[in-house]
Amino acid sequence: MSLILTSYNDCIGTITFNHDETRNSLSNELLNEMIKALHIFEQHKARAVIIRAKPGVKVWSSGFDIKLLPTPGRDPLSYNDPLEEALRMIQLFPAPVLAMVEGSVWGGACDLAFICDIVIGCPSCAFAITPAKIGVPYTSTGILHFINVVGPRIAREMFFTAHPIPAERALQVGILNHLVSAEELEGFTNAMALQIAENSPLAIAVIKEQLRLLGNSHPLSPETFERIQGLRRRAYDSDDYLEGKNAFCEKRRPVFKGH
Repeated sequence: MSLILTSYNDCIGTITFNHDETRNSLSNELLNEMIKALHIFEQHKARAVIIRAKPGVKVWSSGFDIKLLPTPGRDPLSYNDPLEEALRMIQLFPAPVLAMVEGSVWGGACDLAFICDIVIGCPSCAFAITPAKIGVPYTSTGILHFINVVGPRIAREMFFTAHPIPAERALQVGILNHLVSAEELEGFTNAMALQIAENSPLAIAVIKEQLRLLGNSHPLSPETFERIQGLRRRAYDSDDYLEGKNAFCEKRRPVFKGH
């Protein structure tokens, strides 16, 4: 069974998560299917792409598949992993990518929604970034995604507490562009995608890339980069990292020792 469903109409591509069994967890297989779909949409010169779950779901995506985390000693979120590749693909896609969100969004799926160009949600949506619950050091680029969307204070709160941001507050802090009823969600999102598709695709592609470059224009010295890598290594080499992964697989609350 395909882990995503795709459609293409009126120059708009749609990717629908299709893995109810894992609450649409971002397994490598699902991510690779998404990357392939985005490549196909790019070849078709799609003018907008919508990423969504099936209607009525309680969980839009449960995030990165924790069972795929490597053992201590290897970076759990390295540059060439499918999640990182999918995030870059969305950022670099030459047309706007819209996240249509119904239900809760967890972990890496929260990052995926954040790097979409426009996010439209309904009252059941909520957003939580949860690496601190499993002892995982997040990537610098991922943290920058959050800073660019909600600013450093809200980003700190989300990462430190791992507590979900509900729909109304998500609208207030800038996670959502629009908050509409569940009944209006699909029609509203499709209408916006069609409105985008009517505009100049070249102008939009250039503006999107300008926004990306300007948003990432925070140069790091080699010393700072090495310092960040050293900090992350402390976390993914730790006992806490292994405890977080084991606790998740054993369906129990982790007991972190701080080493």
